[in-house]
Order: sequence, then C-alpha cells, then structure tokens
Amino acid sequence: MEDNVTKRYAGFWMRFWAYLADIIIVFSINGILLLPFQFINDGATIHVGYWTLNGILGALVFYLYFLFMTKYFHQTLGKMIFGLKVVREDSMPLGWSDLIFREVVGRFIHRVFPITLLLYLFVAFTRQKQGIHDMIGNTRVVLDE
Repeated sequence: MEDNVTKRYAGFWMRFWAYLADIIIVFSINGILLLPFQFINDGATIHVGYWTLNGILGALVFYLYFLFMTKYFHQTLGKMIFGLKVVREDSMPLGWSDLIFREVVGRFIHRVFPITLLLYLFVAFTRQKQGIHDMIGNTRVVLDE
C-alpha cells in the first residue's frame, strides 16, 4: 500500500501531549457518566470485592475509549488534536488482536506496575519511535498526513 512512502514517526513529546489530552478527555467523560452514582446508596462508596463500582466503570470507560477510538479512527481525540495516528508495521488494517494487546493489555500493565511507565521512554530512543507495546503489537504512531 504505502511501501514507497516514507512514514514520519511521532516522537515522545508529541505522543506525551496527545496522551495527556486523552486523559483529560477520559476523566471528563467519567465525571459526566459517573456523576449519577454519587446519588446512589446515600453517596457511600459501593464496593464490589476489592474494587469500587466507580473504579470498575471508570476503568471500563478508559480502556474502551482507547480501544474503540483506535479501532475505528486509528487515533484517539488526543492523537487527532496533534495529528497522529496508529498504523500497523505492515500497513495492513489494524486488527482486534493488535489493538487489544496495544490498548488494553499494554495500558493495563503500565497502570498495574508503575515502574513499567519508564518503558515509554523507549519511544524517545528507538529509530521508529516505538514503545514496548508498539514493538510487540507491530504498530507505529505516525504523523497523519
């Protein structure tokens, strides 16, 4: 498809600012969607085992936002703002398996084990500006032209 076209890879800072915009958007969505739960149970936190109901729903919104936005638009709103998009290494369409690893498993690992956040620094030092989740998922973040 795009074999003869040189791709311009998005660097660490562009991806950082896009992610920051996405976090603000997700927190805003969660604030709107989860507001009604403050009026349930007289405002007391609803526990579901180890987690809270708001925590579970908030995490669900977080992961689904990244998964579906990337699947259907190849970019999240943050990436749209900064002109970035996610593509496969071989330029084929993004598959569900690519995205479940990249957007769900990869993000889950980074959130559960905070030390793994340092792995995002790989983006700054690799030739194709890939994070570990990009390398394993065979994806790249490129400038949308």
